Amino acid sequence: MAGFYDRHILPRLVDLACGAGSIAQQRAKVVPEASGVVVEIGMGPGHNLPYYDADKVKHIIGVDPGKQMTDRAEKRLEESPLEVEIINASAEDMPIGTAFADTVVLTYSACTIPSAEQALAEMRRVLKPTGRLLFCEHGRAPDAQVARFQDRVNPYWNAIAGGCNVNRDIPALIKAAGFDIRVLEEGYLSPFPKFPSRPACPLK
Repeated sequence: MAGFYDRHILPRLVDLACGAGSIAQQRAKVVPEASGVVVEIGMGPGHNLPYYDADKVKHIIGVDPGKQMTDRAEKRLEESPLEVEIINASAEDMPIGTAFADTVVLTYSACTIPSAEQALAEMRRVLKPTGRLLFCEHGRAPDAQVARFQDRVNPYWNAIAGGCNVNRDIPALIKAAGFDIRVLEEGYLSPFPKFPSRPACPLK
């Protein structure tokens, strides 16, 4: 039963949730900042594709381990004017050369990566020394009461939401990976999770 849910039900639910209006508004703030050769982490059904600036982006490599998710990007890929290559691989071990990308885009994916620390190290590796990491994520709230609630519900949410963790401190993980966060905006999009939006994170 779990296999059927993961293959057929979960991809539909994730597609719907990640295309919600409030989340789309945050994507629209971040994704147009991408330029050059782009590696997108967790491309999934391709919700970011309409927001890329075709005049600034040369090529996009979408990395996602779930073929069930990337298969749902077919229509968006057909409608996109961009040159997009999809690699079904883990963000922790990307088959991409060192210092290859001008931009790494990470939107609503860091919560589900089993080893976010290893994945962020890989993002640094594939980025050029002058490259940027652009991210828009949900994560651990700074308010203690909300954070405690996130800790309580996380095991249950993780089990039904494809490994999503609602209580990860994403900015702290990014800083620990050696990135220098130049811009960070935060705001609540629902009563519990807190979503950083439109950070541009050049390497140190």
